[in-house]
Amino acid sequence: MGASLSNLTEGANGAAMGPGLGDIPESCVACVFTYLTPPEICNLARLNTAFRGAASSDSVWEKKLPPNYQDLLDLLPPERYQNLSKKDIFALLSRPIPFDDGNKEVWLDRVTGRVCMSISAKGMAITGIEDRRYWNWVPTEESRFNVVAYLQQIWWFEVDGVVKFPFPADIYTLSFRLHLGRFAKRLGRRVCSFEHTHGWGIKPVRFELSTSNGQQASSESCLDEAEQEANGNHKRGLWLEYKVGEFVVTDSEPFTEVQFSMKQIDCTHSKGGLCVDSVFIIPSDLKQRKRREVLK
Repeated sequence: MGASLSNLTEGANGAAMGPGLGDIPESCVACVFTYLTPPEICNLARLNTAFRGAASSDSVWEKKLPPNYQDLLDLLPPERYQNLSKKDIFALLSRPIPFDDGNKEVWLDRVTGRVCMSISAKGMAITGIEDRRYWNWVPTEESRFNVVAYLQQIWWFEVDGVVKFPFPADIYTLSFRLHLGRFAKRLGRRVCSFEHTHGWGIKPVRFELSTSNGQQASSESCLDEAEQEANGNHKRGLWLEYKVGEFVVTDSEPFTEVQFSMKQIDCTHSKGGLCVDSVFIIPSDLKQRKRREVLK
């Protein structure tokens, strides 16, 4: 296949005779590009002038942008996107766009152009967050928001959040990103302390979501292992995502409001030693694809 492509790209002075890739009209190349992913388009743009021109065509990149991309642009100052080509707009929206005082971010997946979102712990209502006996804000490079909420100890554990956004039609998965134990860097190495970690293996945490059009989902999970396994605890010292559930957005919904929570309000025992980073809202099959890539 490589030899065939090489022959096609040789010019009139090359050994091969007949038409080459450079003879394909730019409009035909652009038509083919509408069926490819953005990374594939960028790679093929290096072949010749016709491919490079087609790879910059607004008609190609318009199809890669979500139907509501103007709503995302409205989160930015107009001077950031005025006079940009559709390709440059796609590149701009592929980077996280903060909103709601920087407590939320939205971006386009670089491969599919679909909308993804993350919500910081600072954008949620956390019971007891003002009392430093229970909670502390910990600066860290391990969070996309550069800060996480660390729970030392509490009896009534409850975290609530809400987001209202013009999500394009899709099926979305909502999940919490959590970490058992407090982590830090010492002498360039990551270390974890589980001094305050307790109470999460007794009863499960309940995760819930509901939407403005009546959809509901819930799940339960024990954040810690009740008994230490012989080969170690697989839930401590790691960032883990806990799936709450899925919700569906249709074309008929200009805005979707999503409320979400996680609770462990059994006051028969205390719990602590937990970092709360963020909530992710990602298209469901995109979430599954990324999980498969991690496992490879």
